Amino acid sequence: MTVSARAAARRLKWTDDNDIQLLCNGVAFFPALCAAIDAAQESVHLETYMFELDEVGETVLAALARATQRGVRVRVVLDGFGCAQSAAAIEARVAAMGGQFRVYRPEPRHLAWLVPSRRRLRRLHRKITTVDGKIAFVGGINIIDDFNTGEPPQPDAPRGKPRYDYSLRVCGSLVAHAVHAQDLLWVRMNLARLRRHPAEWRTLRLTPPATPQGEPCGATRAALMLRDNVRHRKTIEAAYLRAIASAKHDIVIANAYFFPGLEFRQALSRAVARGVRVRLLLQGKVEYRMQYHATRALYDELLRAGMEIYEYMPSHLHAKVAVIDDWATVGSSNLDPFSLLLAREANILVDDPAFARNLLESLEKTMASGGRLVELRAYGKRGWLHRLVDAASHVMLRIGVALTGKGTEY
Repeated sequence: MTVSARAAARRLKWTDDNDIQLLCNGVAFFPALCAAIDAAQESVHLETYMFELDEVGETVLAALARATQRGVRVRVVLDGFGCAQSAAAIEARVAAMGGQFRVYRPEPRHLAWLVPSRRRLRRLHRKITTVDGKIAFVGGINIIDDFNTGEPPQPDAPRGKPRYDYSLRVCGSLVAHAVHAQDLLWVRMNLARLRRHPAEWRTLRLTPPATPQGEPCGATRAALMLRDNVRHRKTIEAAYLRAIASAKHDIVIANAYFFPGLEFRQALSRAVARGVRVRLLLQGKVEYRMQYHATRALYDELLRAGMEIYEYMPSHLHAKVAVIDDWATVGSSNLDPFSLLLAREANILVDDPAFARNLLESLEKTMASGGRLVELRAYGKRGWLHRLVDAASHVMLRIGVALTGKGTEY
């Protein structure tokens, strides 16, 4: 691990009094989110990468509207690329209900090709909602129907499987760190407004929170990991590398877009050499072709090192989670250059054997029921066209990484 990565890992602020609930898929996440919003008394601050005006999006907007009618302060922050098609309509709805709304890095309306690629790829990819400063939801689930996978519905066919993803419901001292992160971004995006309305400064938490905050909710040790382009460039990757380096038994990683750098792949290979079982649950159904095929170009290296690869086949895999012995993480960060080098991300790191077992059992059940094991021999027999597409996608993604100035790491 590099010196900068070790320093990033040491900056984590651990809290020990949290209650953390694992939520698998929207069927668990959206009811919990809306219930928390409906119980809000003071504030709701929602950040997300995608917010679709489908049935789920309408349900969340209705909950936010009910909150504003009770006098709750509502803030919504959406990413300009992920919500390029829906942002204007959602802004109008939030304004009409009396909430506040901002778009992070709106897409340019004209001559977008003149905007440097590196700037346009710096997205708000994290998914954080805080309620009353007492409850936080952090994970990988956007505000979009799980069953809205972009595939056209078949007449009279049964509904398919939902998109596979996780989020966490948190109460305890960790929530204050999520509020702090949201408020810092809100200030950056609203300096002009805050100059005109100085009273609003009192609602913001701009200094790092002291812990513990308020009454303890549980006994789970956890930390909020952020990635940005200033102080937290390596925080999430460094935490992974530290955990992998100390792993003794099991590493299970489920990640939608898996294209880690050379240091990360070498760390996994060294873990296998120490006798650690390494399992990767990756995308089996194509969602974005370049990322899918670029990941498959790594299979030969990973399989020959002794890792097990399972491809999730029932639907699109969107999870960004891992279990490494008693260490676990759930969040928004993929293990690809766009998440690790450019985007704003948020993961929660949990140091708790019971939580790690719960997540591991969920992942193992998924691998057993929906995972297709990739065999090295069968993978080696794929046709020349598949090999060409994989190799070309690998090259194209590396060219994209080169635009970030980090091409040598991949």
